[in-house]
Amino acid sequence: MNGQVDRAAVRSTIVYRWHPRVHVGLEYNPKVGEVHPLLTLIPVTETANRPAIIFGISSDRIGTPSGTSFYLTASKDLEGWTGLPIAPYAGLVYGTHEDKLRPIGGLSVRLPKNFSGLMQFDGVKLHSGLTYTFNSTHGLTFLLIRNRQPGVTYTFSF
Repeated sequence: MNGQVDRAAVRSTIVYRWHPRVHVGLEYNPKVGEVHPLLTLIPVTETANRPAIIFGISSDRIGTPSGTSFYLTASKDLEGWTGLPIAPYAGLVYGTHEDKLRPIGGLSVRLPKNFSGLMQFDGVKLHSGLTYTFNSTHGLTFLLIRNRQPGVTYTFSF
C-alpha cells in the first residue's frame, strides 16, 4: 500500500432519514479511528422520464488517509425502459484530500432475495460490492476495493 492508510477495511454507518429527500448520518472507520459526517440531499426526485439529482457529503474516496468529498450525481432506474433491474449514475466529486474535481459513475443491479450489486468508479479506481438488505433498515455489504482487496460495510437506517 506504499505507506498509505486504506480507509475501507471495515466501516459502519448510521443514517437517519429526516425526510425522504434528506438523510444525515455518521460513518465510523475503526482502522483509522475516524468519524465522519454524512449528508445526502435529493433536490430533484426521479420520475419515469427524469433522473434523480443527488448532492452529498461524505469521507473522501477509498484509499485516502483523510478528507471530505462533495458530490453531485444524476441517477436513473432503467428497468422501465430496458426491462433490466439496473440503475446507473454519473456525476462529479470534489475531494479535499487531493483538492481535485473528478468524474464518478457506477451501476447498481438489483438481484434476487434482497441482494444488490454495485460497481462504482470513484474517479480514480473501480470498486465492486454485493449488498444484502434485511428488515429494510439493515445492510451488509461485501466489498472488493480496487476490485482486489476485501472489505465490509454494515449500514443501519432509522
